[in-house]
Amino acid sequence: MILCAGRGERMRPLTDENPKALLRAGRKALIEHHLESLVRAGITEVVINLAWLGDKIRTMLGSGARYGLTIEYSHESPAALETGGGIFRALPLLGDEPFWVINGDVQTDYELGIHQLEEGALARLVLVANPDHNPAGDFGLDADSVSNSAAEMYTYSGLSILHPELFLGCEDGAYPLAPLLRKAADAGRVRGELHEGLWMDVGTPARLAQIDEILRART
Repeated sequence: MILCAGRGERMRPLTDENPKALLRAGRKALIEHHLESLVRAGITEVVINLAWLGDKIRTMLGSGARYGLTIEYSHESPAALETGGGIFRALPLLGDEPFWVINGDVQTDYELGIHQLEEGALARLVLVANPDHNPAGDFGLDADSVSNSAAEMYTYSGLSILHPELFLGCEDGAYPLAPLLRKAADAGRVRGELHEGLWMDVGTPARLAQIDEILRART
């Protein structure tokens, strides 16, 4: 699942007429980099949630056939349901097995794969070194066990594998993903890994320009 429903307030005025997922970096729309990464990993069934200017995303990507995959859309109109609520709304499209979740506004060279969650785990997070805009980090990492506190904290990259059971007891509505992950981490049911390659939260026009320059240099 690629999360694309947000308004992109920090990206205004760029997102006044275009959804953030369709902003371009490295000669492609941000979301196209994710689609290509998924296909390289052998993942060809994708769910995308839509809210702000979602019709533009659907019009551009269509069925996904030209990318070599199948896209289904989860609608959240008139307003986005945040990360947790958006994923919960899409669960009927995602099925009963663990699935990847990717924030549409990150860019990375992390290589996705068809991974299985460890027995008993509800989530596996890809963590990164803390950027300037999140200096305190989000989670600790001891071997592959994720915790809510540690001597060294890392930032959640926006990439994870989640089990549908993470959302047991949830209801349709707007709420973030982080509290669900923290609860599962307290129960010892979250695993993780540290990615030390390229990663950026493309949340502002300045960061969009920066990742555009990086990606153009790599092509």
